[in-house]
Order: sequence, then structure tokens, then C-alpha cells
Amino acid sequence: MQRLERFWLRLTRAPLSRLARPHVLSEDLQRRYGRRERVICYVLERRGIADLIVLEKVCAAHGLPAPLQGLPAPLPPEAVVFMERRAGFWGDRIDHRIQAPLRRWVAAAAADPELEVEFVPVTVLWGRAPDREGSWLRMLLAENWTRVGRFRRLLSVLVNARNLFVQFGEPVSLRAGVDEGPDEARAVRRIARNLRTLLARQRSAAIGPDLSHQRTIATQVLRAAAVRKAMADEMRARKIPRRAALQLARGYIDEIAANYSHIFVAFMARGLTWFWTRLYDGVDLHNVEQLQKIAESNEVVYVPCHRSHIDYLLLSYAVYYKGYAVPHVAAGINLNMPVVGRFLRKGGAFYMRRSFKGNALYTMVFMKYLGLMMARGHSIEYFIEGGRSRTGRLLQPKTGMLSMTLRSYLREPRRPIVFLPVYFGYERLVEGETYISELSGRPKRKETVFGILRTLPALRRRFGKVHVSFGEAIHLDEILARYVPDRTPGSAEKQERPPWLTAAVGELAGRIMTHINAAACVTPINLLALVLLATPKQSMLESDLVRQLELYASLLRQAPYSAQVWITRADGASMLRHAESMGVIQRLRHPLGDVLKMTEENSVLMTYFRNNVLHLMALPSLIACCFLNNRTVRTEDIQRLMWRIYPYVRDELFLRWSEAEIAAAVSETLDDLANHGLLESSEAGAQWRRPATGSTEAVQLSVLAQVTVQIIERYYLVISVLLKSGSGRVSQDALESQCQLMAQRMSLLYELNSPEFFDKTLFKKFIDLLRARGVLGVSAEGRLTYTDMLPAVADDAQMVLHEQIRNSVLQVTHR
Repeated sequence: MQRLERFWLRLTRAPLSRLARPHVLSEDLQRRYGRRERVICYVLERRGIADLIVLEKVCAAHGLPAPLQGLPAPLPPEAVVFMERRAGFWGDRIDHRIQAPLRRWVAAAAADPELEVEFVPVTVLWGRAPDREGSWLRMLLAENWTRVGRFRRLLSVLVNARNLFVQFGEPVSLRAGVDEGPDEARAVRRIARNLRTLLARQRSAAIGPDLSHQRTIATQVLRAAAVRKAMADEMRARKIPRRAALQLARGYIDEIAANYSHIFVAFMARGLTWFWTRLYDGVDLHNVEQLQKIAESNEVVYVPCHRSHIDYLLLSYAVYYKGYAVPHVAAGINLNMPVVGRFLRKGGAFYMRRSFKGNALYTMVFMKYLGLMMARGHSIEYFIEGGRSRTGRLLQPKTGMLSMTLRSYLREPRRPIVFLPVYFGYERLVEGETYISELSGRPKRKETVFGILRTLPALRRRFGKVHVSFGEAIHLDEILARYVPDRTPGSAEKQERPPWLTAAVGELAGRIMTHINAAACVTPINLLALVLLATPKQSMLESDLVRQLELYASLLRQAPYSAQVWITRADGASMLRHAESMGVIQRLRHPLGDVLKMTEENSVLMTYFRNNVLHLMALPSLIACCFLNNRTVRTEDIQRLMWRIYPYVRDELFLRWSEAEIAAAVSETLDDLANHGLLESSEAGAQWRRPATGSTEAVQLSVLAQVTVQIIERYYLVISVLLKSGSGRVSQDALESQCQLMAQRMSLLYELNSPEFFDKTLFKKFIDLLRARGVLGVSAEGRLTYTDMLPAVADDAQMVLHEQIRNSVLQVTHR
């Protein structure tokens, strides 16, 4: 370090160190770097006294080696390297030449084969930490990709000293870089290039890619060979001149493209912080380490479930709050409303039409835009279900965006792609009443600005907590390796649509859905919905309700569905107090014990929140169903029944176990139910017995069974209609319509406040799976045929379902 720099360092160290309040990512620096035997050398992007002082403060706070420690010869005296320095009187030019300290480190390693040094890239960003309050001036002086001079830098340091972000990257071995080749000069250039790349990735992960050439994206899209070819095809098909085709393509890219603004995002982060604190009791993030593992060196594609329009804002806010770049979000063209659509573009939204069918030019423009965004390092977000779920269950995945993502990556594989599933858990939805009306048959309302304004009065209500949970990441290259074993990661695919693409996309979609469900968050509202909706009048004695809530929470904790699932730590009484404060349940006073119940309106709304976590209780509930009509059941019968029904329930609820794993999962669940006193094993585990009728445990087991009994009823309804109609007598469309109407009648007769019970898509899904598994076939006339397996399935259902339930199903099938 030069003498002048040392003077300024001594002069400014104390005041700046007291002023600076760095936000460090990640906080486990001591574990990652503190106990290493190798020498650590920190690498900063630019030469600056302020950055060095902040680095010193962070190292001292976390017990790391000091960057200006005196190292023994022949090592450089300081353990810090700067990749660039300012040039010119005002410091507004950058000297990218490799600095002398880096050359000295390489020379020392080349001279001493035993020397082990780790370069640790460190990014210091003034004005990036989103959890610090700031002013307009702070946001204007916040970090971006623009090169600024010394005066502008000084203002940023003074204004954003308490709005400071420091990120440590993964260490780079100096020895590995030197040993790649004998030429010392080449080793210096190779290591410098690697370090600059890592620092650029860290900066990109924190503030997003360089947008200084945003206006050139449209030009790049229109110059792409595939787009030019699509334009030529459009000219021939529609007999239009080249200028008209070019204007059409340019109109498409203007319709699609985002217009991201750092300043707008920083402003919105402050506004949303205010908004969340007034709308929700808190926003809780879970499993953030999943994002931290992959953010820097991969192209991240966020694939969340879709519960509400709030999802768009919530995930971007959560990602920004944790110090990463806001993703570019694929939004439906219906959200491109006046004023609102423009603001969403500035927040990273790019728009897509609901259907690309029949428009090859639009398809190619969109795919090229998506590919360019990924190639430039932008993280992408799209909703795997396509639209919002109206029932609370995950919808069947829409694979169009997945397919385009894979094809873009195969055509130009710049960085490895990692899909990050995200689960949203709400305790009350802004659109809840709208969803119920749509499920009841009313047409979906079109999104308008006035429609948004109409919802504002509803925001005065209490909406509880909201949870954002990151699931286990899915590396695309790992999936591609199974379909193309000989493929080298990073190599381009010559075919536009390779024959294995559909299968790979299908597997990827399935894994995303199961990983979303495996990151579920179980709130008191979810547990209350699971319990009360399983009772005839959606009411229960307070003492019984407390016991059932604590039973479900204990079952989920002691035999967790997955490591990513979050479960409330509240006890049963606290859950009830929370639900009462939310207005979800009513208390009916009585001298012998209060009764808690839901109103009819709340009962329908609460099915949504039950369905959010239904998959977590599916296996214990299905096992409990085996004892609705039987006091004792043999283990082999339980396993057979679960093996028979599990593939259909798995497909409906996106459960995580494969068919080969279900036997072990059933055994584990049986043991867990026995540990809670709900079942008893006899004859050395050969059979299981439920508790005595009338006991507390027997009642608990019966209520647990009711959680999934409607699924079995729906399946039994389909099978009963088929058997009554006869093989080869009814088409699939007719069967779906009959089942939907009969389920609606059943719902009216028996007051089943569950809209998805008569959801036609669920009947279609079940029938499709029966066909896929060979239980049903299709005759030459297009009618459904069945084998002897179908009556066997009906017999199993009779064994599980109570006689009263079977009679109820059979009754509605008679006209």
C-alpha cells in the first residue's frame, strides 16, 4: 500500500469504522473461513480505503484474519488484493491492469510448492442492504453498475454507511491456479480472470445483471436468426412486406419486455415493508439456505406455487430482503393494465399471452427474449401452475415455460440452471371470497384497475402471518444427465426438439411440484381447518379440539414429511386464541364446556387452507380410514390397500414417495400412530387394532380418517357409476359430467362444504390415471371399458368406507 493511502487509512479508519453498519451475507463466516489452515487473502473488486476499512471491521467482528496483517516474506505484506484501481484526476476512469500484489502472490506460490493460499472474493456494496431504512438520497446514491468518480463515491459512502452490504464468496485456491500450467504470466492472467468473474457474479446476484444495455435487447432479439426465419415465414403466410413483419415482431417484443429499474425496486422495497406491516402480522422466510447455496454460480429459476396476486410482490420482496437480485417475473398479459402494468415492468415483470398456439413469430420472439435474459444472468420467476389455485391444492403443472427454458438453455448453455421451488402459506387470502364464487360456477372476473380499487376496503381486515418457504433446489444438468448420459454439461444441443425433451420436462415438472409441497408451512389456521372440517357440523368441544390440534402437530413433528416442512410451535390453546382473534371460529358458551365452531361461510373458505397442507396428513389419514369399518386389520391388508390407492392419491396431492417407497412409509406411519396411542400392534406386528369404541383415542382416530375420506368417496363414486353403466357404455366426457353432477347432489344432501369435492378436473385426473395404469381402456366407439381389476378396487373401497358412506354414494347414483 502506498504511503498516501496509509495516511488516509489512519485518518479515516476510526470515524468510518464507527459510522459503518455492514449487513453481512452469510453470517456464518467463522465456520466457513475462521479455522482454515491455509493463508487467506481477500480480493476486492476496486481499490478503495472505505471498502478496506469495512472489510477490516467485518473480519474483526467475525474472528477472521485481518486483511492488513503482517505476513512473512516472501509473501506480500498485506492479505488483500484489489482487481482494479481508479485513474484520472476525478477517478472516473478505471485501470483494469493486473495489480502488482496479485503478481507477487502468484510468484510466491510458484516458488514454494508447499504454499497453500485461498483467495476469498469480497463484494462491498454501499446502499444495497434492503432491511435498512433509507431516504430518497440514499436510494439515488445506492450501488449499481455505473462507474462513478471519487466525489460521487464519497457521497455514497457518507450517505449509505448504515445501509451497507458485504458478501463473501467461495474461496479460490491459488495453488490450483498455479499448477494448471508452468507459465507464471499465464497463471496470473488465468487467476485474475477467474476472480473478476466471481466478483461480477457476486455483484450480479446482489443487485442484478448490468442493465446499461437494456435498450439493445430488442435489437438483439430481432437480429436473431431464428426470429428472422420466423419473420420470413410470416411474410410468406400473410403476404406482407418485410417492414410490416419487422413492425409486428417489434410490437411483440415491446409487449413482452420488462423495463427494470433499480431505483423503482428500492422505492418499492420501502413501500412494501410499510404495506406488509399493515396487512400482515409478519412475513416469515424459511429454508433461505437453499437460495444461498445456488445464487452466485447458477442461473436461478424460481418456480413458486400460485395462491394469490400478492405472490408476485412477496417473492421479489423476500429475495431482495435477503440481499439477492429481484427476479424477472413472467406475468400474464391480463396484468398489463394501465399504470399498473408499467409499474410491474419496472419491478421486473415481463408479459406473456395465455396461449402461443398458432403464432410462430410471437413464440420465437418470446423464446429468444427469455434466452437472452437468462444468458445475461437475470434470475427468472414463473408460476408452474399457470394460474392461481382456487381450491388451495396444487394444480397440474403447465409445462410450456419449462419447455422453453430447457430449449433456451440447450441452445445456449451459458450458466447451469437451477430450479428453486417456493411455497407460499397464507392465513387469509385477499381473493378468498372471489375463489369461492368462481368454484360455485360464477365466471372469473377480468383484472382491471377498478377491480383492484374495489379490493382496497377489504385490506382493513386482519390477514395474519404469511410464510415464504424455499424448497430443495433442482439442478437441471442432473436431470439431463439421465436422459442424455453422453452429454457434456455446457454443450449446446443441435436439435430444436430432441426426442427426450418431453419426458425430461415431465419429470422436472413432477419434481418441482413435490418439492413445493415438501416445503409446506403448517400454521394454526391450517391445523384448525384440518380438524373442524372433518366434523359433521364444523364444531367441537374446546377440550377435544385442543387435543386434536396438538395430536396433528405432534404427528407432523415426530414423523416429519420432509426436512423443509415448518410446523407452528404453538400449543392447542394458543392456536384457538389466534383463530378467534382472526375471526375464523366462534365460541358458544356452555356450563359443561364451551363449543367452538365455524360459520357456514368460514367453513367454505377454510377448505382452501386445509388443502394447502392436506398432503402432509394424507398417509396417516388414509391408514386411519382402514379402521372406520374395522376393529382390527392385518398388516398385509393395510399395505395392499395403501398400495392400491396410493398412486391415485400421489398423483392428486403430489406426494413425495415413489410406489417402491410406500411400503416403508406406511410401516413408519403405523409406528408413529402407535406411539400416539391411536393404534395397537398385535401378533408380533401381523395385525393392528384401533382403541376401544368411545375412548378418546378412538374418537381422535376417527376424526383423523375424515381428513381424506372424501377423496376415497370421490374415487368410489367414479367406480360406482362405471360399474352401474357397464363396460363400453359411457364416454369419458359423459362420465366426468355425470360424476360432477352427482357429487354436487351429494354435497347438497349431506352438507359437504368442500368445493373441490365436485371439481370436474379432479374427476378427469382420476379417470386419466385409471386409463394410464390399464384399469380402463377405450373402445373403438370412444367409450370406456374396464377389466376385472375395477370390481376388485370397488371391493377394497367397501372394506375401507363405512356402510353409511357407501350407501350415500350408491344412493346418489340412482336417478
